[in-house]
Amino acid sequence: MRWDNLGESPSALFGADVVSRTVDTPEFRGITFHEVRARSIVNRVPGASRMPFEWTVNPYRGCSHACVYCFARKTHSYLDLDTGQGFDSQIVVKVNAPALLRRELAARRWRGDHIAMGTNVDCYQRAEGRYGLMPGILTALRDHANPFSILTKGTLILRDLTLLQQAAAVTDIGISVSVGFLDRELWRTVEPGTPAPERRLEVVRTLTAHGIPCGVLMAPVIPFLGDSPEQLRATVRAVAEAGAGSVTPLVLHLRPGAREWFMAWLGHHHPHLVPRYETMYADGAYAPKWYQRRITRQVHELAAEYGIGPARPGEARRLPPPPAPAPAPTADTPPEPTQLTLL
Repeated sequence: MRWDNLGESPSALFGADVVSRTVDTPEFRGITFHEVRARSIVNRVPGASRMPFEWTVNPYRGCSHACVYCFARKTHSYLDLDTGQGFDSQIVVKVNAPALLRRELAARRWRGDHIAMGTNVDCYQRAEGRYGLMPGILTALRDHANPFSILTKGTLILRDLTLLQQAAAVTDIGISVSVGFLDRELWRTVEPGTPAPERRLEVVRTLTAHGIPCGVLMAPVIPFLGDSPEQLRATVRAVAEAGAGSVTPLVLHLRPGAREWFMAWLGHHHPHLVPRYETMYADGAYAPKWYQRRITRQVHELAAEYGIGPARPGEARRLPPPPAPAPAPTADTPPEPTQLTLL
């Protein structure tokens, strides 16, 4: 297993002391945890990324949520781990993440920039219930009044409600919950390790009721399975009823690592759709622009109908805007709806 030279700098990301534990309890059956001591925890986002933030914190690698479309699957190959079932069951745990973050936030070179969490794998996946890294991470961010955002499908975030309120009192924070659809049959097969969509919407409702603004990343919108007008309407209506401050649609994208795993799933569950996906994604990881714009426009229109404003990139998580804003539209060029792109 390659644990060296995994970072963007010449130094190794992890030290040599790796402890692997396979846990045979009902909630973790079949999952192996690789406990490591990370050498850094605040990571710079690659310059080519279109995300409106520069720094991330990821206390875990791999994710027991087991979403078949997860774009982060490719990162497991850097550790000589399988990007399919291995990504779902071989979880790297950076056990020193809270202490390391506190040290890095206190460093003179750190300038208090926004830190995004949950942009690679979910920091509130099931492993967090065992290791409890997020309270220490949130405490460090609160104590340094450092702005941050969290994107999650996990209901465990409600455990940290008090810490989130305390942090919100001293710095700018933002929470987004990912809910791409309501279809329970689709959820059970495509996101088998996640809480049900209605439970995630309850997280939105609870956070909002406690004074923490919360948006919904409507992701992914899955072509031919979750994109009918009726499905989009039902999801946006539920998002509005949960009290979300914004909704941002994101069409399914299939990067290497995720593409192979998703297409295998599609061939098993919906073989008649394989040719349509091969055509739609023939040019790369992203659906055609016309399709992305159509979905985004539909969602924005529904959001306006139900009284929630469409979010621009990052708005749902109160992130800083991209450095180069698009030019204002003229009378001859109506504004295009926005399609968010993840790392």
